Amino acid sequence: MKNPIGALNKIFDSRIRLGVMSILIVNDSISFNELKQMLELTDGNLASHLNTLEQAEYLKVQKSFIGKKTNTTYILTDLGRQAFKTHLDALEKMIKSL
Repeated sequence: MKNPIGALNKIFDSRIRLGVMSILIVNDSISFNELKQMLELTDGNLASHLNTLEQAEYLKVQKSFIGKKTNTTYILTDLGRQAFKTHLDALEKMIKSL
């Protein structure tokens, strides 16, 4: 049997990015502030991890205005959904092989 560790995605090594993806996989979209609150992070820390996921094209960013305030919302892309599913499948195989 092939070692499933090779199928793990390095981008998801970070517990924060793993958390972001876990939240997005069960929500159609989520705002920056909701993510920040759920993960208990600072603006800068969350922003850097979201940027990594955006650069990998795993999520889309939508900016809008609510009154005069900007509202930034994140949506999982099909590529992101597939990459995360592959990562979770590899984790499951690794656990079952122990």
